Amino acid sequence: MANTTFNGPVRSQNGFQTVSIDANTGAVTTTATLGVTTSVTNLTTTNLVFTDQNHPSTAAINATATATAAQVATGYITSTSAAATTITLPTGTLLGAALGATAGTVMDLFIDNTAGASTVTIAVATNGILSTAAADSATSFGDLTVAAGATGLARFTIMFSSATAYVFTRTA
Repeated sequence: MANTTFNGPVRSQNGFQTVSIDANTGAVTTTATLGVTTSVTNLTTTNLVFTDQNHPSTAAINATATATAAQVATGYITSTSAAATTITLPTGTLLGAALGATAGTVMDLFIDNTAGASTVTIAVATNGILSTAAADSATSFGDLTVAAGATGLARFTIMFSSATAYVFTRTA
């Protein structure tokens, strides 16, 4: 098919797909999908991994536990515990597999403790490395505790250095 240039927005009610066709077999493989909840703005570089910031599903962890890779993959974990809670992230291998991560994959993880009555502390597991910022004082963005109540919302960024290892930083 020839290239087509449009003047104005291109619109679809059912999303867009990018496909590749195998030169030998003719098999069609979907390589990217933009659906109704996907939002892309100001794209200026290649090889980016986008996450759905709308978080249509969330995970609840209300007691000290190791989060599953599926829980972290939702990008949004809530806690309503009355007791202090520690959430340990899954290993880099498990989380990388769940996300299909490669070197350069980045995702945000939101921890919502606004309905909790005590602090939530985040810890990393094997192949999870705290960034230098995470070692800073409790008054910096490196703080790994999330207060309870109205200010109890935090954003952490997980950046993969390989398919099985990540760096973890509080970013808000």
